[in-house]
Amino acid sequence: MAPAFSAPTKFLDLLLVIVAILICQASSRRAQQTTLVFFLQDVASGPNATVAPITGIRGKDWSYDTFGSLFVVDDPVTLSPNRNSAQVGRAQGLLAASALDGSNVHVLLSIVFDNSQYSGSALEIQGTSRQRENYREVSVVSGTGRFRFARGFASFETMYYDPATSYSIIRFTITLLPE
Repeated sequence: MAPAFSAPTKFLDLLLVIVAILICQASSRRAQQTTLVFFLQDVASGPNATVAPITGIRGKDWSYDTFGSLFVVDDPVTLSPNRNSAQVGRAQGLLAASALDGSNVHVLLSIVFDNSQYSGSALEIQGTSRQRENYREVSVVSGTGRFRFARGFASFETMYYDPATSYSIIRFTITLLPE
């Protein structure tokens, strides 16, 4: 004779099946990651500098490869590499030469958007930039407005550098993970 199942057991079995179905449906509806590509227009010297040293170790040069040097940044963020392309915001924050051998800079940046699509929103970027490499990756640790609680990663790729004027164009790719 077949075993008899009580009503509570049948109910629990049905509940488990429903929960499993809901979990499968929820995971299949997850959004895809979002990738945004911008360009930083970085000027490290002259009257229109967007990066400036603010402190360092007494008696040493304050440069990107001198341990202890601290810089403030306010780079325009544009839609294309062209310096005159549409500006979508500013990359504002701090850079600290954090490796004794000068190979790494710690990056703390807020990407403050001022274009119509993301106005009032910001992304918070943090991490170690291995400045001797062309491709550098840091973390997206949070955001505000349309990017509230954002997480993901960002990469910096130096596309152009003019040593005579200290002008750089840096491709800035942001990959945001789904919520």
